[in-house]
Formats: sequence, C-alpha cells, structure tokens
Amino acid sequence: QVQLVESGGGLVQAGGSLRLTCAVSGNIFSIKAMGWYRQAPGKQRELVARDTTGSYTDYADSVKGRFTISRDDARNTVYLQMNNLKPEDTANYYCYGRIRVWYVDETDYWGQGTQVTVSS
Repeated sequence: QVQLVESGGGLVQAGGSLRLTCAVSGNIFSIKAMGWYRQAPGKQRELVARDTTGSYTDYADSVKGRFTISRDDARNTVYLQMNNLKPEDTANYYCYGRIRVWYVDETDYWGQGTQVTVSS
C-alpha cells in the first residue's frame, strides 16, 4: 500500500508564495518519478512539474521561472515552491508518483489534493 499525503495549500494574494509538500509512504521498492498536477474547476488535470529520477524535469510553460520542484529522496518527499502566484494558478494541486512496490510493476499513484487559491 502506497500513500501520498500533500500539505501546504491555502489562500494567498497575487504575487505571494506557497510551498507544497508531498510525503510518500508504503512498501516502496523504487520511485521512477514524482511531480505535481493541478485541476481547476471545469478544466482537465494538467501537469505542473514532474521530476524523473536521475533524468529530466518538466515544467508547464505557464509556471516556468516561478515554480520549482525539488525532492528529498531520503525522505521520499517532493516539494513545489510556488513564487509570484497568479489568480490563474488557483486549482486543486495533486501529488503524483510513479512508484514500484515490491513484486509489483511501476504504478501511478495520486495524493488526495490540496487547494491553492490566489486572490487578485
């Protein structure tokens, strides 16, 4: 069983900052990738940032230069530092992990989501 638990969402004014945290727990063999997606009301879930272990990092064009993803592999934790937030960043943010547990192929796991609201 794998759990992804997010924290750090909230209400912030435009131009402000927030830091999201996602802690992964469970019977983990390896983590292929971790990242963040978001979904605004009436819209599809979209990639915000994703870090592939030992490889590359992807960012949505809309957040490049403002958001930074980082990982603490010793703690199986991923962070999303969000600076210069804009009202259009308002969404429910979901932690994502492509994880392999013992004796099981890689599987995509999701957190429960944390709400980020940016007021103008």
